[in-house]
Amino acid sequence: MVLENLSNALKNTLQKIAKSLFVDEKLINELIKDIQRALLQADVNVKLVFDLTEKIKQRALNEESPKGLTKKEQIINIVYEELVNFLGKEQHKIELNQKPFKIMLVGLFGSGKTTTAGKLAKFYTKRGHKVALVGLDIHRPAAMEQIEQVGRHANVTVFLDKTHENQRFSGPRKFGELSREIKDPIEIWKKHIDDYKNFDILIIDTAGRDALSHDLINEIEEVNEKIQPNENLLIISADIGQAAQKQAEQFHKSCGITGIVVSKMDGTAKGGGALTACAVSGAPIKFIGIGEKIDDLEQFNPQGFVGRILGMGDLEALLEKAKEVIKTEDAEDLGKRFLKGEFNLIDLYEQMEAMSKMGPLSSIVEMIPGFSSLKLPKEMLQVQEGKLKKWKIAMNSMTKSELEEPDIIDSPRVERIAKGSGIQTSEIRELLKQYKQSKKMVKMFKGSKGDISKMMKKFGGKLPMGV
Repeated sequence: MVLENLSNALKNTLQKIAKSLFVDEKLINELIKDIQRALLQADVNVKLVFDLTEKIKQRALNEESPKGLTKKEQIINIVYEELVNFLGKEQHKIELNQKPFKIMLVGLFGSGKTTTAGKLAKFYTKRGHKVALVGLDIHRPAAMEQIEQVGRHANVTVFLDKTHENQRFSGPRKFGELSREIKDPIEIWKKHIDDYKNFDILIIDTAGRDALSHDLINEIEEVNEKIQPNENLLIISADIGQAAQKQAEQFHKSCGITGIVVSKMDGTAKGGGALTACAVSGAPIKFIGIGEKIDDLEQFNPQGFVGRILGMGDLEALLEKAKEVIKTEDAEDLGKRFLKGEFNLIDLYEQMEAMSKMGPLSSIVEMIPGFSSLKLPKEMLQVQEGKLKKWKIAMNSMTKSELEEPDIIDSPRVERIAKGSGIQTSEIRELLKQYKQSKKMVKMFKGSKGDISKMMKKFGGKLPMGV
């Protein structure tokens, strides 16, 4: 999980409030100290931490509880609201209002621009847009080869020019001085200009630069003036921590950035520092990179992000992921069959296939309200993911009639499926048990006409595993 240590610390703090018998000033002071400790360990700027916690403290001490909320619930809500405000308050989506819509990426050396270009291309192609990448990085060795590979991985067209790529400087020169032998990125842009009208979105990858390097800043300003992008996104690596604020402000001043993408949010203790530094820089965070895979990019939503960190879930992000992997007509068809009480192993297989496309089980669980508070061990989730993979292999060894009518699968059939798939008979029996639980759930859905509260009562407040 992104910012896992911060998330665990804040959830433990809120648990302390929830379990307390009564709320007094002593408890609120303990809460403030815990939040300060958690944020400082996540590399958030000291002044920002104290400003934030002072707001939480004053509201917790002075505000009356709204009707319908206990004091404990009100304090938890205050923490949530102030953290959301702290991270930008509201979501800033990119509105595609022109064709081709030009998104230019700028940033420091090694910030992950080219990788992010591929992720953005994948993000928008999954939403039905025709996307092309444009490679304008003429300085970094093998930059053109990299964006070509990224484009192939994202399955999009790439416009580039390798003719004069990476030519060496000749003769003595000052630091940052450009050789005339190196091709102008504007020339590369002009070379393909007649083809751009065939695409909905152009994602333009530029050369990495130091925000303090005047020559390279001059170059990006010229490129910016010529291309006139609709969006100018600054890519900032989360591992630079609090330094992100200074870099964001400098790029904002010189390039007029319209938004920020925080890359490499996974696996760094400094992610909190980078995220909050960007949030106060004057340019909104629009995306975050949450992993190494090409699908590991999310639109940044402060409300959903804070909800996940505090264990409240993020249903909007979960539904967004579901839309990416399940076609609307397929979902509607499955819904109609559920209402009729129809469910077989093919349906279960499709559910499992969709879940695997949505990402790791651990990332899905944290988006479901209430589930992260169960504190399910990582090992348990990994075991469950392993089971899903084995069950899919076992299903591939079943006949069409067995998939459509699983009740006909007796012991001899289990033995045959086990031999054909290399999966143990005990695991195949567990799969059949899971199917029966899911089918029972579908029948209850039919009987209760979709009333979730009735279903929850039938299960004693719990849903069966895997549903």
